[in-house]
Amino acid sequence: MINIIEVAVLIAGVTGGYLLGSISSAILICKLFRLPDPRMEGSKNPGATNVLRLGGKFPAALTLLCDVAKGAVPVLLVKLATQNPYIISAVLLAAIAGHLYPVFFQFKGGKGVATALGGLLALSPSLGGIFIFVWIGVFALCRYSSLSALIAIVSMPFWAWGFLDKRYAPALAILAIIILIKHRANIERLVTGKETKSSFKKAS
Repeated sequence: MINIIEVAVLIAGVTGGYLLGSISSAILICKLFRLPDPRMEGSKNPGATNVLRLGGKFPAALTLLCDVAKGAVPVLLVKLATQNPYIISAVLLAAIAGHLYPVFFQFKGGKGVATALGGLLALSPSLGGIFIFVWIGVFALCRYSSLSALIAIVSMPFWAWGFLDKRYAPALAILAIIILIKHRANIERLVTGKETKSSFKKAS
């Protein structure tokens, strides 16, 4: 049973997680560095990979760090108040929903991978570490950032079920489905052979 304190934690955590997730790191950092709006240039996705294309490694690294923090901070804070896995899962999903559909930026956000990684690291450092390991392994083989992220995120519910806590698996399955949907254009390009392999150089 969930008690009144946990209800308050749930409401505050979900609201705060969504609002924090709604702060678009890519857009703000591009403004700071006087780069093109990532919603209008490159892949038109406000995420670290597109910032890398538009501005190079340093702005992209800042974007990645901020996006990871948006997922980690709400989960870490709510874990100080409760160990209820369903409340923690709800806050994780709320932070990612904010990144995907930010209230401050006309509900047009990124694809959620970095924010998901932050939430996973806060949920369980070992689970986040597995995500990174899978991503690096797939990327080393194919050089497709999108495919690496998709394989890593789809594997998370299975790792959680087997090695963390089965109660987190449903939320991570929902997370995987949402991120797959957000990457449907990438999936189409992967299938047709039109997806661009990643480079760590600024676009000319």
